[in-house]
Amino acid sequence: MSWKNDIRVVISIDFGTTYSGFAYSNKINPEIITNDTWPEQIGQLKTNTVLQYDKNFKNVEEWGYPALAKKPRRNKGKSKNQPVPKPVEHFKLHLGSMPDNDKPLLPKGLNHKKAITDYLKSMDTINTRWPNIKFMDQALIILTVPAEFTDQAKAILRDCIYNAELIKTKTSEKLQFSTEPEAAAVHCMKVLKEHLLDIVGTNFLIVDCGGGTVDLTTRQLLSNERLGEKTIRTGGFCGGIYVDRGFLAFIGEKVGPSVMQILQESHYGQLQYMVQEFCKKVKLLFTGYREDYKTFDMDLDEVCPVVKQYVTGSKLDKLEEDEWIVELKFEDVKKMFDPVIKKILKLIRDQLNRGGSISAMFLVGGFSESKYLQKRIREEFSDEVRNISVPPQPMAAIVRGALEYGLNMQKIKSRTLPLTYGIELAPLWKEGDPPERKQTHGRIFVFRRLVSKGIEVDVDQEFGLELHPSFQNQIEISIEVYATTAIEAKFCDEPGMKKIGELRLDFPDPHLGFHRKITFTLTFGQMEIRAYARNQLGQSTNANFELEL
Repeated sequence: MSWKNDIRVVISIDFGTTYSGFAYSNKINPEIITNDTWPEQIGQLKTNTVLQYDKNFKNVEEWGYPALAKKPRRNKGKSKNQPVPKPVEHFKLHLGSMPDNDKPLLPKGLNHKKAITDYLKSMDTINTRWPNIKFMDQALIILTVPAEFTDQAKAILRDCIYNAELIKTKTSEKLQFSTEPEAAAVHCMKVLKEHLLDIVGTNFLIVDCGGGTVDLTTRQLLSNERLGEKTIRTGGFCGGIYVDRGFLAFIGEKVGPSVMQILQESHYGQLQYMVQEFCKKVKLLFTGYREDYKTFDMDLDEVCPVVKQYVTGSKLDKLEEDEWIVELKFEDVKKMFDPVIKKILKLIRDQLNRGGSISAMFLVGGFSESKYLQKRIREEFSDEVRNISVPPQPMAAIVRGALEYGLNMQKIKSRTLPLTYGIELAPLWKEGDPPERKQTHGRIFVFRRLVSKGIEVDVDQEFGLELHPSFQNQIEISIEVYATTAIEAKFCDEPGMKKIGELRLDFPDPHLGFHRKITFTLTFGQMEIRAYARNQLGQSTNANFELEL
C-alpha cells in the first residue's frame, strides 16, 4: 500500500528567516487552519524565528517573539559590565549561497544545524493537536524552502526535521518540499478566479517578499487546476530585514559605530525593541508619498535607554542638546528602502524578460505588505502587467498554499530545473580525447548529461541509463552525480560543476556474470532528487542516493 494511503493529517511549515508559521488540516475534513497561537502572542499568523538559549547554548529558554525584544526597564537593567545574553536569529541564512562574511555570526559552540533543529523542535506544538494520531506514521509534512536553495540545503533541512523527531527516518517520503513561490502560486490560483484569469494557458508571476529573501517564479495554469513552471526559479537576499539594517546604520551615524557594536553584543534585547518600534511606527506605515509622511521622533531614552551609558564626545553633546530625540525624516526612511527595492525590481525585470507574456503578478510574503514596495513595483511594471495585486493575508499565503499542495500533490505538474544534472562515466580513451586526461587503465573520466538546465520536467519524469557490470562477480555499483550551472559540459572538474551526491546500486545475480543489466533512473521534478533501479527482469533493486553535505 502506498505511503500516501496512511496519511490522516497534513502539516505545512513555513520556516522563514525572520518569521515562521504552520498550518494543518485533517485529510478527511480538509479545513485549512493557520496556527495563530504562539508564546506571548495570540492572533498572529507567524512568530519570530528567534531562539534564546541558556548561557552554554545547549538548552532553549525562550523562542519566538519573547526571545527577541524586551521592553527596557529603567533603573532595573543590567549595567555595562553585566551583558544580557544575545538571542540567536537569522540562522536560516546559513543555508543560502550568500558569502560567508555576509551570514550572521553564531555564538561559539552553536552551529546553524542545531539552531534549526531546536527551533523546529520548539514548534512541535503541532504534535499536541491530534492525540489519537501516530504522528510520524500518519502525518505528511510539507516544508517550504526558498527558490534558490541547493540540493545540499534541502538535505540539511531533512536532517534537522529528522533530528527534531518530526519524521521517523531520514529518507521518509512523509516529508516533502515545496518552494515558497510555488506554494504561493498554489494559493493564488483562487485569486486568478476572482480576477477572471482562470483560463488554461494563463501565465502569472509570483513575487514572494520575505524577511531575508525574495523569491520569484513564473507559473502557467494548466487544465484540471494544475500548475506548470515556465521559468527557472530565481531569488536574492533583499527581504525586509535589509530595511531594518538600513535603519540601524542610520542610528549608528547618530550614536557611533562602537556604540552599536556594544548594543549588538551586550544589550540586544533593547536594540531589537528599538527596531520593532521602527517597524511598527515607521516601516510598515511608509507609503513613499511625501504628503503622507510625518517626521517621526524616536526617543532613544525610551526605546533604548542603555545607549546613554556609552555615547561620548560630540555625538553625546548633540544628543543631549536634542534631549535624545532622533528625527526620522522622509528622505532618511526612503534611503533605507531604496537599495533593497532596487534589487527586487531587478529580480522582477529578469523574470519578465524570461517568462514572456504575463497576465498577473501577485505579491506575497510579509514584506509585500509594504505600501512603498507596492507603489514602486506598480510604477515600474504596470504598463507590462495589467494585474498587480496583493492577496488577502499575504504573510500566510505560502503556508496555506503549501498545505493545499500537501492535500492534493497533483496540483504541481512540472518544475523547471535550475541546473544541468549528470553523472561521471569512464569510457575507453580514444584518439581525439585530451591526452592529459588519459588514465593509467586506458580510460577517461567524462561528464554524461542526464537533463539540462532550464528544461521543464514533470514531477514523476525519469532520466537515466542502462548499466552493465564492469567485472563478472560485481554485486554493487557506485555512481557520482554532478550538477553544473552550464547547459553543456564535458568533464566533472569544469568551472560551475559540483559533485552533489553518490548513487549506490545493488547488482544482483552475480552468477549471471556479464549477462546482466540494470536500468537506473533519477527524478528531478520533485524538490529532491530520488533514485530508482530495475534489473533486466523489470524487478526493483536497491538504489540509494546520498547527497554531499
